Amino acid sequence: MAKKITHVLFDYDNTLGMTELPAFTACCTVVNKLLASKGVSMQFTVESLMARFVGYSFRRMATELATEHKFTFADGELDMLVADEVDAVVARLAVDIQATPGANALVASLVGRFNLSVVSSSALRRVKACLKGAGQDAFFGEQVFSAACYNSSKPDPKVYIEAMKALGITVDDCVAIEDSKTGTLAAVGAGITTIGYTGAYPEHEREELAKVLLAAGCVSVFHDWSEFEAALAAL
Repeated sequence: MAKKITHVLFDYDNTLGMTELPAFTACCTVVNKLLASKGVSMQFTVESLMARFVGYSFRRMATELATEHKFTFADGELDMLVADEVDAVVARLAVDIQATPGANALVASLVGRFNLSVVSSSALRRVKACLKGAGQDAFFGEQVFSAACYNSSKPDPKVYIEAMKALGITVDDCVAIEDSKTGTLAAVGAGITTIGYTGAYPEHEREELAKVLLAAGCVSVFHDWSEFEAALAAL
């Protein structure tokens, strides 16, 4: 490893935790209820919502739908919807969260060798609930950063920039691990060397996703946590 990495910054959803399907299942109900309340006849399936909005925060998703379908929010309405969506997702994940295969063993092997953080677009309460449910909270302590805390969402790099400030590091000290185009654009936009991970997705989708991640700026992509050390050593 030519680059002296001291900090590893992990995305959470579908990187450390298998969250996308249960989270989007809960989110889809909230989104469809919102659209119906605004007189929009279109309704999403879980699959179509995930295909379009993977990597988005709910606030960004709802704002984009409002622009597309030309509806507005009353004062405080969007904040209330964001809270409702977090409640629904946290409740679902409390009974349905699993670590991605091999993630816990890999992260445990990094403890003491690297400083470990989570940098996510998801609401802080949701990420912390997932970490606890998947048995990962002890690995990260309070080093959990949410874009929502900065009124932001990936691909805006702000959450990565703020995480580096809080940790007292520069782009030369860290590497980011991301599974989505939006997440990769955020990390790369902050100037951070980024490695892609596809292991949370079906095998037949991984090669295509790898192409997307590389095009977005990942320096390499791995498919299984057993390959992480080699990817890190190649930097």
